[in-house]
Amino acid sequence: MPCEVMAACVQSCCTKSAMIKSVAFDATRSLIHGTGLCQLMVDLSLVDEVWCRIQEEARAVAEEEPLLHKLYDDLVLSHETLESALSANLASKLAVPALLSTSVLRDLFSAVLGNDSEIRRAIRVDVRAFRNRDPACDKMVHCFLYYKGFLALQVHRVAHRLWIEGRRSVALLLQSRASEAFAVDIHPGAQIGAGVLLDHATGLVIGETAVVGDDVSFLHGVTLGGTGKEIGDRHPKIGDGVLIGAGTQVLGNVRIGEGAKIGAGSVVLKPVPPRTTAVGNPARLIGGEGKPVRLESRAGLTMDHTSRLL
Repeated sequence: MPCEVMAACVQSCCTKSAMIKSVAFDATRSLIHGTGLCQLMVDLSLVDEVWCRIQEEARAVAEEEPLLHKLYDDLVLSHETLESALSANLASKLAVPALLSTSVLRDLFSAVLGNDSEIRRAIRVDVRAFRNRDPACDKMVHCFLYYKGFLALQVHRVAHRLWIEGRRSVALLLQSRASEAFAVDIHPGAQIGAGVLLDHATGLVIGETAVVGDDVSFLHGVTLGGTGKEIGDRHPKIGDGVLIGAGTQVLGNVRIGEGAKIGAGSVVLKPVPPRTTAVGNPARLIGGEGKPVRLESRAGLTMDHTSRLL
């Protein structure tokens, strides 16, 4: 974001925080006098660019469409932080009348997010991933409010934290409610990196011992599952920057190497080397195992679903 736009964003959407007001004042003064604005804006712990962008987009949408004014005010504009807004949004979607109140869930999400800086960072990287890689996502605020892949992923991040802290019954409750609300079933034991895109997401299943790296992109109907009734470490390991096409099944404790591409509808039972393409049932490497075609870029970032021979 250009420095001038950043300064305006800080001024307009972060005025409720005393720390941000001070930064905004210094930013504007630096802009006027031509000194140090970009350096001042480098520290995103002071300036939350993603949250500012979401709020600015929410204001614009609310002005364009009065029907949505209350929705955007309640779920975005009335909140001081991204974490507060996300907690309220998730709680409203997962609550069960007379059994599991919105306020209880909101407090649970807020407590976890408030104490985990790594989750807070991952949320923002995830928003950027959706905006940058999904051609249907033209606004961050749309991802933040509507995209069930994004929302299910954030529920999982909270559930995983609870799981590793020993609060497994609560973690499993969140898994269950997310599965019912979003049609996405991620076991709270699964480890998932940042910048992950769950595009459409319906029917996604990720098992307990699965590990997913950073910048991975999934389409709908993907399963990272086991091969039977074995116990222990039994689920796939997905490297950074992998692209997994719609309807793909990756089964067993197999590794998908960094930057690889798995074609839609494939059934993967063997490891896939880095920067290669596997397609079919059972999946085979494009170019053959002896000399597979190598990808120049990480498929999870390019989002190129084709498997043309070069």
